[in-house]
Amino acid sequence: MTGEEIVLGPLPKGITPAREGMRNKVWNVLGHTYSMKAASESSFAFETLDPPGTGVPPHVHPTQDEHIYILEGVFTLYLDGQWETAGPGDTVRMPKGLPHAYYNRSEGMTRGLFWVSPAGKLATLFDKLHNLTDPAEVVRVSALHDVDFLPPGAVEGA
Repeated sequence: MTGEEIVLGPLPKGITPAREGMRNKVWNVLGHTYSMKAASESSFAFETLDPPGTGVPPHVHPTQDEHIYILEGVFTLYLDGQWETAGPGDTVRMPKGLPHAYYNRSEGMTRGLFWVSPAGKLATLFDKLHNLTDPAEVVRVSALHDVDFLPPGAVEGA
């Protein structure tokens, strides 16, 4: 990671080559690799590479709609009270305010293209979370950037 500050403005035109992040912006967040694909005031897109046994516990984006386009593997998802699975080619829609989570409960890697709209503080949050190892600190910092995690045990199976 270059440590450059992310400055959001209008969506820049251009092409982000396959398997590359914009300006080589890559984050390690509790075992997940996130690679920025696009960032503007109106949207933020990133690719994830998720090892087996990893996941993002139940949380809410109060100001952003979020989507996932599954590229590889099978994601196990919690969507507003229900557990679902999604595989390659599926698109997951998570409107703002909807409690959701995703996990890789398979034996292989999963990969997805995520995007949120509006961009909000998510790219800045990833800068703050990069290489943190304390889940409690991740939850605390996330709350300062408009991502609210549900309390542990709030969702059965999470």
